[in-house]
Amino acid sequence: MPLQIKPFTIRLKMAIFAFLLVFAAVLVGGFLFINRFNVMFEEEMGLRAIAIARTLAQMDEIKNNVGSSRGWEVIQPIAEKTRLATGVAYIVVLDMDKIRYSHPVSDRIGKKFTDSDIGAALADHEYVSRAEGVLGPSVRAFVPIKVEEGTLQVGVVVVGVLTPTLVQILRSVHVQIYSFLAVGLIIGIIGSFFMAWNIKKATFSMEPGEIARMLQERVAIFQAMGEGVVAIDTNYCITVLNDEARRLLGVSEDVIGKSIFKVIANTSLPAVIKTGKSQHNQVKAINNTAIISNRVPVKVNGVIVGAVATFKDKTEVNALAEELTGVKSYVEALRVQNHEYMNKLHTIAGLIQLKRYDQAIDYIFDITEEQHKITSLISKRIKDYRLAGMLLGKFARSKELKIKFVININSFLRELPNSISSNSLVVIAGNLIENAFESVRSQNSAEKLVNFSIYEEADKIIMIVQDNGPGIEKGLEEKIFEHGYSTKGERRGIGLYLVQQTLNSLNGKIKISRPSEGGLKMVVEIPVFRELGGVTGD
Repeated sequence: MPLQIKPFTIRLKMAIFAFLLVFAAVLVGGFLFINRFNVMFEEEMGLRAIAIARTLAQMDEIKNNVGSSRGWEVIQPIAEKTRLATGVAYIVVLDMDKIRYSHPVSDRIGKKFTDSDIGAALADHEYVSRAEGVLGPSVRAFVPIKVEEGTLQVGVVVVGVLTPTLVQILRSVHVQIYSFLAVGLIIGIIGSFFMAWNIKKATFSMEPGEIARMLQERVAIFQAMGEGVVAIDTNYCITVLNDEARRLLGVSEDVIGKSIFKVIANTSLPAVIKTGKSQHNQVKAINNTAIISNRVPVKVNGVIVGAVATFKDKTEVNALAEELTGVKSYVEALRVQNHEYMNKLHTIAGLIQLKRYDQAIDYIFDITEEQHKITSLISKRIKDYRLAGMLLGKFARSKELKIKFVININSFLRELPNSISSNSLVVIAGNLIENAFESVRSQNSAEKLVNFSIYEEADKIIMIVQDNGPGIEKGLEEKIFEHGYSTKGERRGIGLYLVQQTLNSLNGKIKISRPSEGGLKMVVEIPVFRELGGVTGD
């Protein structure tokens, strides 16, 4: 298994960032400071060197002896004494032929000065230059030596002061740099942790990756919803518009950021922001489609920052509600029973009026015996009263539709375990039976037959619905379970879709086959997980 590296938290990231930022700031600042310090030091040393050179250039002993044959005997002691007293690196006195009359190295006295920056000094110019000598970098001051009240130049005084290198400066101030770096890092880390704490608090203690994932999940949820979703901010600009909302509103272009009034002319969503009150189950027409809408304000820390509306096609809501609750089936069953019993009562009343008392009694016994048989079978064999009631309703409906609805006498179902709800079985059985009724009604055969059976095995419930209708075309076994697919016209195709969805929630499955005698056979298998009694060990 490969080693998974846990991503850094925002606090650690900010601490590392602060460390690098402070470290870089100290390095850049230190470099600039040292560079500036070095420039200022050189300027200061240059002024000092030029002051010493001016003093020597004004001394009579130097003026009178420079250029003479043994003038170095007088000039060298003065230059060396001054050099030692001032701490400069060297003092060199030259005549106009660049011959040295003083030098810290006595062997060089009497030899020519060969550096190229001497030219301006011989032309009666005073200046400071930088040079790289044997002893290291230095600042040199050049001052002309003049006689006859400054009208005649007879030589030049050169005073050199060694300047420290960058490495030498760093060595001298490394303690201060380390101190500044440590203080800066401590302040940066404390500040980064404080800032990260505030950010974490503002983002509900979530990391940036978690926020991004939550945003992606939110978008996916909005798109997966079967309802349209529209959200606006306090400026009435659209911030969220999912695909279902685009379909219902007939919007194809990108409208995020646009005014809600440009998309929905007579919208009530801005009123929710103004009043702060929610609006639930509001019916409204959009693009000739009736929708049911809910509008609520969006609040952050008690402050309204926008509003969101969810809406759904009212026709689809009604159809789905009818299928889910069984209202349509129950009402139809009651209507059928009422119609059937009214016909039977009229028949009995007619026989009594005709004084056919024996025939009336026989008729009553016949109809009560049939009803008793089916009621007794279902009540004894089907222990779930909701499923039993639904089957009795379907039996009554089959009588009106002239369909022979046969419930297998071997059917048996105990009380359902907690893993399976009665409503789930009612949805599955009711929709399969109703689909079979629809199938046999579409044919012109003399006998219209629908068989139903349900029984238990050790680990599953098996339900079989078979009819002798025309069946379905080959290759449509999977397609008939898709939402909205139907061969019976628009606004249909919900029943089998609900069957498939309910089976998915129960980990069940359905098989479709075509018996040799014709028609269609649907076999449903639902796994059963019953709780065992007794005490279990660890």
